[in-house]
Amino acid sequence: MSAVAQDTVVASQWLVFFLAGQAYAAPLTQVNEIVRDGAVTPVPGSAEDLLGIRLLRGQIVPVLDGRQRLGLDEQTSSPAQGRIVVLTHDSHQVGVRVDAVDELLSVNESDMAAPPAGRAVRADDPVRGVVPWKQGFVALLDVRKLCRLPQGAVLGE
Repeated sequence: MSAVAQDTVVASQWLVFFLAGQAYAAPLTQVNEIVRDGAVTPVPGSAEDLLGIRLLRGQIVPVLDGRQRLGLDEQTSSPAQGRIVVLTHDSHQVGVRVDAVDELLSVNESDMAAPPAGRAVRADDPVRGVVPWKQGFVALLDVRKLCRLPQGAVLGE
């Protein structure tokens, strides 16, 4: 491998969105689409953070409440800016209701730091790390953990 190839840093693209005033981001490679927030069909007996299911382009997609999933303030946001970010992992699609979608962010792996000290750490914590952004930071999410999907799961197995 040449010295030039070793020094090349590949930045990945992340979609930034807001939940309860905090910036979060998901890898753009795992963002399938962004749709306007709308009605979902409740699923009796489901997890508390599952808002329900929604039919999108002929597929039934579960929709999570991003605020509840991350243990944030459940104050309602402006419906005009609310969106559902449809994320994919393996063959699974899961929608996450967010307060607003912002911009694309280029992240170098070397810029990523551990989440801030003093925050509650959970075994299923989807925050992979943080990077500086504007006057604060953006928390980078692990889509599989955010959507509670098993590792290596493929539909139909």
